[in-house]
Amino acid sequence: MPVRLDATEPGFEAAFAALLNAKRESDADVNDAVAAILADVKARGDAAVIAYTERFDRQRLTPDTLRIDPAAIAVADARCAPSTIRALNAAADRIVAFHARQRPGDLDYTDDDGVRLGLRWTPVDAVGIYVPGGLAAYPSSVLMNALPAKVAGVGRIAMVVPTPGGVINPLVLAAAEVCGIDEVYRIGGAQAVGALAFGTDSIAPVDKIVGPGNAYVAAAKRQVFGSVGIDMIAGPSEILVVADAANDPAWIAMDLLSQAEHDPAAQAILITDDAAFAEAVERAVEGHLQTLPKADIAGQSWDRHGAVIVVPGLDAAPPLVDRLAPEHLELAVADPQALAHKVRHAGAMFLGRFTPEAVGDYVAGPNHVLPTARSARFSSGLGVPDFLKRTTYIQCDSDSLGRIGPAAVDLARAEGLDAHGHSVALRLNLPTGP
Repeated sequence: MPVRLDATEPGFEAAFAALLNAKRESDADVNDAVAAILADVKARGDAAVIAYTERFDRQRLTPDTLRIDPAAIAVADARCAPSTIRALNAAADRIVAFHARQRPGDLDYTDDDGVRLGLRWTPVDAVGIYVPGGLAAYPSSVLMNALPAKVAGVGRIAMVVPTPGGVINPLVLAAAEVCGIDEVYRIGGAQAVGALAFGTDSIAPVDKIVGPGNAYVAAAKRQVFGSVGIDMIAGPSEILVVADAANDPAWIAMDLLSQAEHDPAAQAILITDDAAFAEAVERAVEGHLQTLPKADIAGQSWDRHGAVIVVPGLDAAPPLVDRLAPEHLELAVADPQALAHKVRHAGAMFLGRFTPEAVGDYVAGPNHVLPTARSARFSSGLGVPDFLKRTTYIQCDSDSLGRIGPAAVDLARAEGLDAHGHSVALRLNLPTGP
């Protein structure tokens, strides 16, 4: 059963702290295994990738068959339902439209000392996208990872997707076609991350790797960071719903289960100011679990990690929300904007009774790659800026250097870096001696 908490009870703070600190992921340490795989891929390239693919995905490849034929990608939509292809295209249009508004502007000005200052944004050259594979693949993840990179102006996008036993969901290839990606490799796991990071004879290295994966993929991304950039280390999905009693309990219950069905380690939490409504939602969850196809997964998540928190009033919710810093936050209340303005930490917010989180997973436009495990306290969801770099520039003439240079000389000398100071002093005909 989910944890039940009442904010008015004396033991609430200790119980809430226990909820915050509860560990949802396995304690299994995969770092050593991943380090060995990455070292092998770095040393042996294609041969190592092929060997691990045969071992883990039961698929024997050659250097010539690592890459999926671009012609197969181009015709993948013929194997999919036309209505689903239309939905993919509609989602892509909305994702592009939203992300196109994210691109930051360059900066160029001359300050009061006559120094020209500015910055410009340029895209990374090459991005690798990891997409979970098999029949339970997610074409929406292709759109959410690739399209912001396209909007940013990334020139090369390489996609990896595991195909256990040679099986691939054609919708994943159709999504790649929608995004204009024709460089797709049938590999996954830590070996795919290593191939993208270090390169092999068949796979050119990239500059940044994005996309979700299992514990081995997450560990591999963590270990290659520094050689390449990464988006984030994603954990199990989570949703926090703040709801009043004016909602239909069945709606809220299904919203909670929409994330619980992802993973037994996912977490769904309800905060409400009405104890009777909380009980009605719990009953509705149990009812939905009788018919939900993924009831086993969702039920485990709800029983192990779910929580229902009753507060004396909705004004008590924002401080709890900020401490939870959820990946997804639904505000199903009469005035969601007012409540949203009091929240500082959330990956994405869904405002009002008619904005279920699931609409954001697919077609709303903002990205569904979001910070988990309370990392919304210090990080944001994936977006166009994640595929751009800032380069600043400075331009002085003799007059402006004369105005700001002496302070640089003084600071350099104070730090004991004489050549630093001399490089400025020589241009200003200042003494370079002690």
